[in-house]
Amino acid sequence: MEIGPGRGILTAALCQKVAKVWAIETDKRMVDYLTHAFAHSSNLEVIHGDALKFPYATLPPGTVIVANLPYNISTPLLFQFLDARAHIRRMVLTLQLEVARRLVAPVGTRDYGVLSVLIQHIADVRLAFQVPNSCFRPSPKVDSAVVRIDVRRSESVADAEANLFRQIVRAAFSHRRKILSNSMRDAGFPLHEIQLAFTQAEIDAKRRAETLTVKEFTNLTHAILKVRGSC
Repeated sequence: MEIGPGRGILTAALCQKVAKVWAIETDKRMVDYLTHAFAHSSNLEVIHGDALKFPYATLPPGTVIVANLPYNISTPLLFQFLDARAHIRRMVLTLQLEVARRLVAPVGTRDYGVLSVLIQHIADVRLAFQVPNSCFRPSPKVDSAVVRIDVRRSESVADAEANLFRQIVRAAFSHRRKILSNSMRDAGFPLHEIQLAFTQAEIDAKRRAETLTVKEFTNLTHAILKVRGSC
């Protein structure tokens, strides 16, 4: 699947390599151009629509997403891909360099945050190479990078627990300067639940979100579920 194929430069290369290509394009003029330019490519299906509204969960399992994502919608699209991860095997994406660095950021760094934890929790991520703005026409004001995201088939947190995991991660990073217990309490987690969960997970509640590994966020999720189950 390609998002935002434009005039089809990447599309042409994809059509030569794989059995089926879906290309989502919001510009009707580009849809008409692609339909005409690729009239003899039986393995290409051009979809006129909004990538943010596409039902990615309808894709066949094992789909690979290869795209130069529009920078203004790259983060919400990434979260949609996460939701449809059972159908997506890999993503190879050109992103704004700032976003790419957040995806691969190690724990304890300035770029480590919500996006880092949520992506690294379900996938192996690596920054393949940087792309200077001079490679694009017209040239954007920022540099870019190609990122490869390989979705893991097994997760530490089951699908039923995914919503809680996200709530915890978002709450923890909602106030980066605050300690974990205060950030989570401000997000609506009961104080007694937080205290018991941190004790069971063997995590100091006075730490800050950027110091917790993905594994520790997983352990905290399990601990809160256990506390709720015992109430």
